[in-house]
Amino acid sequence: MTKRIIPLLALAMSFTTAGAQSIAGLPGNLKLSGYGMVQYQASDKKHAEENAFNLRLVRVSLEARPHQDFYGKAQMQISGNTFDPDKKKTDIRLVDLFGEWQKYEFFRVKAGQFKRPFTFENPMHPITQGFMSYSQNVTKLAGFSDRTGEQGSNGRDIGLQIQGDFLKVGGRNLLHYQVGVFNGEGINQKDKDNRKDFIGGLWVMPIDGLRVGAFGWKGNRVGVVGDKNRYALSAEYANYDWTFRTEYIHSQGYGSDVAKGTKADGVYALCIAPVIKKKLHVKARYDLYRDQKTWASSKTFYEVGADYLFTKNLQLNLEYARVNERTGHHNYNLVDVELDFRF
Repeated sequence: MTKRIIPLLALAMSFTTAGAQSIAGLPGNLKLSGYGMVQYQASDKKHAEENAFNLRLVRVSLEARPHQDFYGKAQMQISGNTFDPDKKKTDIRLVDLFGEWQKYEFFRVKAGQFKRPFTFENPMHPITQGFMSYSQNVTKLAGFSDRTGEQGSNGRDIGLQIQGDFLKVGGRNLLHYQVGVFNGEGINQKDKDNRKDFIGGLWVMPIDGLRVGAFGWKGNRVGVVGDKNRYALSAEYANYDWTFRTEYIHSQGYGSDVAKGTKADGVYALCIAPVIKKKLHVKARYDLYRDQKTWASSKTFYEVGADYLFTKNLQLNLEYARVNERTGHHNYNLVDVELDFRF
């Protein structure tokens, strides 16, 4: 695998500069870019102590604009966590491949493989999301290492989506909508049962930087009894280099372990505050997930941390978490250090 990764990275480095410029020798409507996330993590969880370096993610993407009204993207993951149950597998795989017709701001059409339109956090870039991982409720209920047991899909699926922004006041749109139909199988998978997942969201943006929204998801999963019904309630304020965000997700439907019942939920709330604007931030997050919607099945992270931006393309992150895991009656500490870069 290393023999395949090195040429890809070399190609990316040779064709790009910081900020993802156009590819040398190719048309200006093509752009190659990528990012890497190098991680060190240590945990003192009883009988599962950890002290390891890790390549969390390495991705390379190619964007195209062959027409002023059309945008396309292909993205490969060439390292990182693939959510393999045994945590022994790292692979090279396609994560995004889509095209979007963007002629009208109020009506855009996207087709292919891309992020599911569920929650504010799921579509966010892993670096700008702000913490050492996506929140537990997004990870378990938006298609990462999903409760249903579907293959790890980084929140993505194959389908068709329409979306748009409208009701503009003072140069800012007040409403956004998005709705899509998907296979329900995750990435790189053809539909296995000819039934589809329907996902949609609507949010309002009453003032600059603030959005408040709701999402719904109705679907199914091959091999799982019953349908999958989920909703999310979300709010975010991001302005003046401050970020506040919270989301609650509720899930109704059996997971991969029928004995755990049909209900699960989770909530997170976070704050990222500037110490030096665009340079140094401190942050905190409360992150709760209940796999059976009971307190006895809860797992909670109490996180604090900081990040420092050497440049807009190079960032160092440090986090500490106190973890309360009631299913195993564990309380333990976790430290995460990451160096993130873009090219």
